[in-house]
This record gives sequence, C-alpha cells and structure tokens, in this order.
Amino acid sequence: MSLDILTLYLVAAVAGVMLGGMLLFFGRQQKIPTLSWWGAAYILGAMSIGVWTVAGSLLGDTVALALNAVGFVACGMVWSAARVFHGRKPNWLALPLGAAVWLIVILCPPDESSTMRLTIGASIVAAYAVLTANELWSEQRKGMQKRWPALLVPILHGFVLMFPILLGHMLRADGSTFRSSFWVPIFAFELVLYALGTVFVIFMLVSDRTVKAHKAAALIDPLTGMLNRRGFAEATARLIERQASAGCLVTVLIFDIDHFKSINDRFGHAAGDEILKLFAIVVTNTLRITDLSGRIGGEEFAALLPCSIKEAACAAERVREAFAASGITVENAPVETTVSIGVASGPPGAELEVLLAAADAALYQAKRGGRNRIEVAEEESLSLERRRRRSAARPAALASRQTSVMWPI
Repeated sequence: MSLDILTLYLVAAVAGVMLGGMLLFFGRQQKIPTLSWWGAAYILGAMSIGVWTVAGSLLGDTVALALNAVGFVACGMVWSAARVFHGRKPNWLALPLGAAVWLIVILCPPDESSTMRLTIGASIVAAYAVLTANELWSEQRKGMQKRWPALLVPILHGFVLMFPILLGHMLRADGSTFRSSFWVPIFAFELVLYALGTVFVIFMLVSDRTVKAHKAAALIDPLTGMLNRRGFAEATARLIERQASAGCLVTVLIFDIDHFKSINDRFGHAAGDEILKLFAIVVTNTLRITDLSGRIGGEEFAALLPCSIKEAACAAERVREAFAASGITVENAPVETTVSIGVASGPPGAELEVLLAAADAALYQAKRGGRNRIEVAEEESLSLERRRRRSAARPAALASRQTSVMWPI
C-alpha cells in the first residue's frame, strides 16, 4: 500500500496548527512566555508546510522554496523558546540565520542544486535541533536527571533528517533522487511524531517547573528568601543524618532581634520588614555555605552548623558584630540593630527539637543578661534529654528481663 506524500504533509501541518493553538492558549492563560513562543513556532512552521504542500506547484519553484525560509524561522523560534524557558533572552541574531542561509542558497543555485538544497535545509533544521537539545541539557545538568526525553526528542529529530543525507547513495536506487526515495514519507510521518513528542516534552518541563516552584514556595519564607520553619526542619534533618553517619557534631544557633516590637511601634511594620530582610542578608553572608539557616518565626532565626560548639560560638559572634555595625537609619533616625543569640550543641544524631530547646533556653539567658550577647547552652540540658530517653526505655528492658526469667531457655 502506497502512502500519499501530500496527505501526510497536510496531516503534519494540521497537527502543527492545532498543537500550536493549544500552546498559545495555555501560554496566555497561565502567563508562561515560553509556551507562547513554542505555540507561535508551531503555527508558523505548520503554515509554511501547508502552503508549500497545497500551492507549491502553483507558486513556482523559487517562491515555493522561499516559503521554506519561514519554516527555518520557526525552528529558530523553538530554540528561542527553550532559551526563554531557562530565563535567557532570545538570540535575535541567530534566530533568522538559518532562513537567511536558505534564501542565499536558492537565489544562487549551483549545478545539481536539488541535492545540495536538501542537504543544506536538513542541516539547518538539525543545527537548530542540536541547539534546542543543548538548552534542554543545561536544565538537566541543574537537577532534572529524569528528564531524558527532553534531550532525546530533538536529537532524534535531527538524526532522522541527517541520516539519509549522510548515507544518501545507500538509501535510494541508482539514478533516483531524494524526492522519490522511501525516506520522504518517513520525513512526513516523523514531523507528526516530532510535533507530538515536543508538546509532551514541553508540558513535562513546564509541569516539573511548576511543581518545583510550589514546593519551594512551601519551604521558603517570602519576606527574607530564607528557609521557613518547615523548610529548615527538612533540610537540617538531612544534614543531621549525614553528620551522624560520620560521627560528627552539629550545633544550633537561635537569633532573636532585640527590641523588635519597639521598632515596629516607632517606625511601622514596613521598617520592621526591612530590618528582618537586613538581618537575613547578614546571616547568609556571614555564615558558611555549608551552614543551614532559616526564619523560624517572627523575629526569630535559626542556623545549624556542622561544627563544634566553640566554632559555632565564633560564627555567632561574627553575626552579632556585623548586624550591630549595620548603621541603618529610618526617617533620619538611627535604628539600633542588635541581636541576642543562643548556642547549643549535641552528640551525633541529636534531634533538632532537643537542640532548639537547649539553644532557646540559652537565648533567654542572653535576653535576661542584657541582650546583644551570646549565651552557650550547658550540657546538662542535653544530658537530661538522654536521661529521659533511658528512663523511657527502662520499663521495656525490665519487662524483657522478667519474661526471660519466667520462660527460661
């Protein structure tokens, strides 16, 4: 059974217009620029294929070939859509470059131009496919390890286009041309599959980006950009587990901005918010990149440091000095920026809540001691916790011994 080539290309064009319209609709509804780019590229490319298929013979060879330049612009727009998706600007110079090269080729045709035109045209599309795959690969390197279809689809598209050119004499009979080759219907069928596969990849990427954004919003404090209490607890749990596996200590710092309520009362909540953001910057810039910090409520912040209590106390002192030296003013009035800090450390595997409770007790000692100071928790608080656990486990151990006495082996 023979396949009608024109029908296949018309099906590809109709599918492209429908998918492009869907992408444009969702792009405007959800305000996602990259979907609008992809949608416009689909419609532009589909229209180029459709006009060339239906009216190519009526327009003449030169005009029909010139229409292919529109399709090359659409390929550049797909590449630009991938750049926009990653927050980069479209490359306005490279976007029409393929179309410009194609127009030069058809305006200055050499001998045996048909084969050369096919080679150059397929090479242009394959080049844009590689550029698109490179953009998607850069996203994969940032953590999207399971998004291999995003790389595979454009690579396969470029391969299907270039394979018959690389092995041209093996894929066609003697004296025949590429137009009569069995590879031509494969091109048309592959266009439909590529359109569908790319839409799948697009929605997969956008969905993954949306899920990550919502998850980050649930774990990040919107005012300071630091971890909120939930995010801090999840991140520190992983760090505590890693430190416990290595038999290393962890230390917790709790910060409380002094006289924060009076700052709000005197200057308003807007000024208070600026103080909170300032302190978040001080903590982030002063602590190490391996330290975790977050806003756990109101004017209270916390940090978990994978180090000894002595090293953590030195880090806390650097934060206190940096915040005190901020020297900010509100309405031409200086604002005193001081912070009280509680420090507590524990053995490998110590629970975060236990460390926070011990650091919080030390923080209140710093408040009672005059503020703008650091207090280190005594080891008794953590020893009491270990004693409580042993006491809770003692009845179970006693019951086990009684059972062994009653039922000797």
